[in-house]
Amino acid sequence: MTLINDVYEYLCELAPLSLQMEFDNSGFQLGRGRAKISRVLLALDVTDAVADEAIRMGAKLIVSHHPLFFNGPKCISDADPGTERLLKLTEKRIAVISMHTNLDIAEGGVNDVLIRLLGAEPEPELALDRDGCGRVGMLPGPMSMAEFLPLCKRKLATNGLRYYDAGRPVQRIGVMGGSGGDCVDEAFRLGCDTYVTADIKYHEFLRAQELGINLIDGDHFCTETPVIPVLRERLAQRFPDVSFTVSKALRQTVRFL
Repeated sequence: MTLINDVYEYLCELAPLSLQMEFDNSGFQLGRGRAKISRVLLALDVTDAVADEAIRMGAKLIVSHHPLFFNGPKCISDADPGTERLLKLTEKRIAVISMHTNLDIAEGGVNDVLIRLLGAEPEPELALDRDGCGRVGMLPGPMSMAEFLPLCKRKLATNGLRYYDAGRPVQRIGVMGGSGGDCVDEAFRLGCDTYVTADIKYHEFLRAQELGINLIDGDHFCTETPVIPVLRERLAQRFPDVSFTVSKALRQTVRFL
């Protein structure tokens, strides 16, 4: 018999809450810790579609990357889609645990999965920000951007890429899953010829041009969601009596013509 608290404690071993950034709200978001579970749904976000998916499959726990909420709502009613979702989950007795920036930073978390997915091993003790987020690593051999971009698109399963090509071979890469445009300078300082992240702003592309570093926006969802099936495997090994499923309802939101 597995309790929600058992899963929560194990998740906190994998990604200690002490690692989360100051602004964050990782942890046990909703529900009763002593409830028994047999089915768990994993997803990057707790959207309406994910909540409905959990209800259909009879899951009593959703494990997400992004928190269900960052700041507590002032009221909970069906007048707002966000708080109506809380009502739906509560009425169906579905708990939510969110592992956000602590999972970004943790060993084996979002950024370790991302850099390995792109073919590099993370260099020990190197990060792209002061909190320990982001990774740097070397590809086995140099590639042109013309070779690396299709590989990146395929591995991330993204609808498209936004990028700046500095005309440099790709070998020493920096990565940060999610919004990491403010670390372009740090990626350059650490000797990266290429930096892969998401949510890149106009002026950050201009900065990449000034520095002469390849810059790739692989989409927020697509640079973070690869950790979800990895997390599922770890949980399934630890709790063999529980069925862990990766959400099929949640997909990349952004589309390209």
